[in-house]
Amino acid sequence: MKAKHQRLVLLLLALAALIGATLLAIYALRDQASYFYVPTDFAENPPEPGQAIRLGGMVETGTLVTQPDGVTVQFMVQDGEARVPVTYTGILPDLFVEGSGVVADGRMDANGTFVAETLLAKHDENYMPRELEGMTTAEVREEVQETVQ
Repeated sequence: MKAKHQRLVLLLLALAALIGATLLAIYALRDQASYFYVPTDFAENPPEPGQAIRLGGMVETGTLVTQPDGVTVQFMVQDGEARVPVTYTGILPDLFVEGSGVVADGRMDANGTFVAETLLAKHDENYMPRELEGMTTAEVREEVQETVQ
């Protein structure tokens, strides 16, 4: 076999190995990948019940209801055009309030309710920790420097 043929065979083997590794990675991730949806996406193309997805939007004001067990909450997530009912059981993040942004990982149930497994509360860019509220910029800077040292 000539050197030219040996290089061609080696190149084809490397290409086959690369395609095989890509297919294995896609196969392994098919149940692990979660797609990001906003409520409008739910209305246009609802996901299948049980499919792992990530929902993002705003917690609709006046919809947060705590169940009698004290750890289960229900609320609506909206994006201005559509809304999705969400149920979550667990401890709510500190920044979770009505009217704030939220990102939830979970699955749709057969009734069309999103059952969240984890919740992440989003805050706006003007967020200020309670400990630093009312301080001037110089005082905040001094407090942060003391904390870092």
